[in-house]
Amino acid sequence: LTRRRWEWDMKKIRSRRLPDDVAIFLTDSLGELPDNVQRALFILSCFGASSKSAFVESQGLDRNILKNLEIAVVEGFVDKINDQYRFAHDRIQEASYNSIPAHRRCVIHFKYGLELSSLLIGDEDTSASVLFTAVNQLNLGGPPAVDDESHNFTAARLNLRAGKKAMEMSDYETAYSYFDSGISFLRKKHWQEHYTLSVELFTLAAKCALTNGDHTSLKLLIAEVVVKAHFFENKLDVLYFETCALAYSYRLAESIEKGLDILSKLGI
Repeated sequence: LTRRRWEWDMKKIRSRRLPDDVAIFLTDSLGELPDNVQRALFILSCFGASSKSAFVESQGLDRNILKNLEIAVVEGFVDKINDQYRFAHDRIQEASYNSIPAHRRCVIHFKYGLELSSLLIGDEDTSASVLFTAVNQLNLGGPPAVDDESHNFTAARLNLRAGKKAMEMSDYETAYSYFDSGISFLRKKHWQEHYTLSVELFTLAAKCALTNGDHTSLKLLIAEVVVKAHFFENKLDVLYFETCALAYSYRLAESIEKGLDILSKLGI
């Protein structure tokens, strides 16, 4: 007031969401944008409501993506705040995402996941966010998007890695979802062709199921390992989880009996 004029807080103005009627107008106008800008918006929509410009540029999914996103910013479809691109409204994101048919989106998600996973090769210290982003893209594609059998193994292995990382963060629900997705990528003869990977995925999924209190999934996972694992030592962990589940369910006598049976098979 001392300056006798209005002062605008531009950060707050930019951070406000668009009114629905404006969002509807912009959504209807998406098709009028140049094809390259529409593609850039679709790529952005595949990664959620927003992404940092450095992350978008580093992925190499489109050489001119930042240039095209800047056009989208000028046209009002996207906001750029603190070096982060964000859709001006969730309806715009939804329309951009749905501009590609569902079956094609699955293939594109999986392709993006493979391209991002190349950043992880030989680098166990790559940030968790890159790992999770790559694996989430693979999982959004899902097994139907796979056209090369070797990619089944890649997706399953990366889900195992992401699940372990989530366990390190004590996020057992997310970890279970990664292990479960990894299992879904395994092919029919996986117990013969990828034995160690199969044991790890099923065993760690069982551990997470126990921690999450998902006893139905736990029983199924235990049964699979008990039947398919080649060596008794590979069954020990899930058998231990079974005794724990019995104890947690106040079936102490059965838990003790199961524990004694395990010990006898170990010669103890």
